[in-house]
Amino acid sequence: MTQLAAAAALVLGLSACGGGGLTADSGGEADDSGPIKLGMLTPTSGSSAAIGPYMKNGAQLAIDEINEKGGVDGRQLELIVEDEACDPKTAAAGASKLVTEGITASVGGYCSSATLPTLSIFDKAGIPMLIPAANSNDLVDQKLPNVFLVNGTGSQQAERAVEEIKAEGSKSVALIDDNTSYSKDITTKTAESIEADGSTKVVNKQSITAGESDYSAAVTSAVKAKPDFVYWTGYYQEGGLLIKQFREAGYDGKIMVADGSVDKQLIEIAGQDNAQGVLATMTQTPETIGDQAWVDNYKKKFNADPGPYSTQSYDAVRIAAEAIKNAKSTKGEDITKALEAIDGFEVFSGPLKFTPEHTLSAGGFEILVVKDDKLVLKK
Repeated sequence: MTQLAAAAALVLGLSACGGGGLTADSGGEADDSGPIKLGMLTPTSGSSAAIGPYMKNGAQLAIDEINEKGGVDGRQLELIVEDEACDPKTAAAGASKLVTEGITASVGGYCSSATLPTLSIFDKAGIPMLIPAANSNDLVDQKLPNVFLVNGTGSQQAERAVEEIKAEGSKSVALIDDNTSYSKDITTKTAESIEADGSTKVVNKQSITAGESDYSAAVTSAVKAKPDFVYWTGYYQEGGLLIKQFREAGYDGKIMVADGSVDKQLIEIAGQDNAQGVLATMTQTPETIGDQAWVDNYKKKFNADPGPYSTQSYDAVRIAAEAIKNAKSTKGEDITKALEAIDGFEVFSGPLKFTPEHTLSAGGFEILVVKDDKLVLKK
């Protein structure tokens, strides 16, 4: 069963058994008194749990700033967070709970495979989604009117990856994914682009199973194909282990990881020496936005450093608030129209105007490189 088929089956299953209180006929109009509730699904458990606080705090920072200025149409904003655990079943249950909580918009979504089954849940409830991290093309291929991506798409990430592979003068590439919607999407698009370009060649392409403790078989298979460039598109837990095992196997070619692996734990798991020079495709991070005042505000408020997707989550809340303000309504259909009409609203990725597919016109992917114990912008 494909990822999408599994997601669809899960949603149907939830609907058939009542969906845990899913209010499919709510029409997306939340209570018009009290705070305007925004819901966030983010991993607070599981192997990607480190990302949850980054996203939650980024969103909360925006909410607090908006509330200090009087809120939206005189109403305060409130953030409600549920765990997605990078697991479709957990995410679907969390989405149903957020619907029953009466949220006006969703500002979450980290793992694409976990976000997929939530799309139709929020769509049936008439709730707009501003997805700050998940970026598989599968999300927008559903063509649901309520779905907007604040992050670049898998296609845009693959385009930037191929640019870097060519810039490094690579002639032979190994592509490795974890068979999830997000990861598979990037390797598929990258392979298609490489094949179309013809200047380099994919010599090894394989999928591993996330959560294992030894990927030596996959590493051995890749090394035998003699690639001069390896691109891993899954998450940091497996990415760190792969880097470690590639270096232990004597591989000294270039290694690049996708945005799901951009976290300091990638370096810790790989070992700092092994990780030096590893590249990454990534959208804006707190280290690359060039806004120290924003970083300082975050640190002062949460007594912690911001991390991956703090900025995108911050922007997702600001975009939602702008759309509600412009719509002069908390009705989902009105907010969706207001989101489609936004033109020039300043966010970290630049002036915002969604494409007809509700994606960003430019992915904004940059190349980072591991230097010492950090991922910094490649010069």
